[in-house]
Amino acid sequence: MTQQQQLLEKYNVPVPRYTSYPTVPYWDEQPPAESAWKQKVVQAFGRQNEISLYLHLPFCEALCTYCGCNKRITKNHGVESPYLEAVLKEWALYRELLPGKPVLRELHLGGGTPTFFSPENLHHLLSTILADVELAEQYEFGFEAHPGTTSPGHLEVLRKLGFTRLSIGIQDFAPEILEIINRQQTFEDVVQVTEKARELGYESINYDLIFGLPLQTKAHIIDTVKKVKALLPERIAFYSYAHVPWISPSQRAYSEADLPTGQEKRELYELGRELLEAAGYVEIGMDHFALPKDSLCKAMEAGHLHRNFMGYTPFNTELNLALGASSISDSWDGYVQNEKKIERYQEIVESGKLPIIKGHLLSAEDEILRKHILNLMCRHETSWEDPALQCGALYDGIARMDELEADGLITREPFRLRVEPAGYPFIRNISLALD
Repeated sequence: MTQQQQLLEKYNVPVPRYTSYPTVPYWDEQPPAESAWKQKVVQAFGRQNEISLYLHLPFCEALCTYCGCNKRITKNHGVESPYLEAVLKEWALYRELLPGKPVLRELHLGGGTPTFFSPENLHHLLSTILADVELAEQYEFGFEAHPGTTSPGHLEVLRKLGFTRLSIGIQDFAPEILEIINRQQTFEDVVQVTEKARELGYESINYDLIFGLPLQTKAHIIDTVKKVKALLPERIAFYSYAHVPWISPSQRAYSEADLPTGQEKRELYELGRELLEAAGYVEIGMDHFALPKDSLCKAMEAGHLHRNFMGYTPFNTELNLALGASSISDSWDGYVQNEKKIERYQEIVESGKLPIIKGHLLSAEDEILRKHILNLMCRHETSWEDPALQCGALYDGIARMDELEADGLITREPFRLRVEPAGYPFIRNISLALD
């Protein structure tokens, strides 16, 4: 066994993705009072009037069995208008709260399948919101696209509204894998969406890929990256499949015996990373790759790469408002999550209340640790010469890193922690020491 394989075996433990700190399981049992959350929103807006918006559009026509997202499976498109009106009502509640017109820096549509909604309904939703904001000098609008349901009409409407990015859910190109996970799409669908988007002027296309899927082998990874090279999207998200059938019962559609696990699964990632880098992609933070020309790569080089619930981003806004069922908002010093059940979400919003069911208001210590974990995730280093960035929990975490340093994954210096290249695959384990 090589040293790399020994390290992969040693650090192969469940670790959070740290899209937030503290992570969701450790949030308060009771959600913050609506008045307390509103105060956090107003304070964040007072510090910076730029905001990011995430809209959760949870409907899908078919169930992808691997998926752990909050979604509703239906072919009844009569659900579109009532849901979108609730999202607009929630937006109106936030607009009434803000003391001025927000400057929109980022807008992202996630799901579910955003392109479940008709182009006309998406235009109504987005034009209503955009009429009530100013646009930042540099802004980025993106949406998640299912290649089997994204029409030229969707691409045209969203492009006219200012969208320049889309993320295509591919997972794997192999028909036998798509069949077992019930992902209804073809390679030709991906080609058509990619080519049409470029024809319309979309500047950045992302492909979502997953390693560790049922039946997946190294041959599948090689073939998938070969097809990626032929189409050359600007970004790649290369995620690990999480098998949690007790949370997502649809994953019981296949057996654990169908899944690559342990060393076998990790080798799929290492192979994919090697092939993507050979194709010209640069590794960004964790699980992400981008071509050097892409804004994500440029942000990393400039030192202002950021990470939030929407993933890695070239922009950092303190106030990230999330609309729709199950979505999570962030004021930097607080988080709240919306009601997950669609009908209940709509009822609460219609009653004139924010649909908050869960959250956490950060302590001063939480904020310090969040900053350092974010630095590690985005810059592979962090420092704390400033007393405002110091706390007992930080020093406790640094003291827990003896093995990480002995294994060559990090270097500890006075007031500075640096992740070595050998530690890049283990950035979540390193962050865990601070948690």
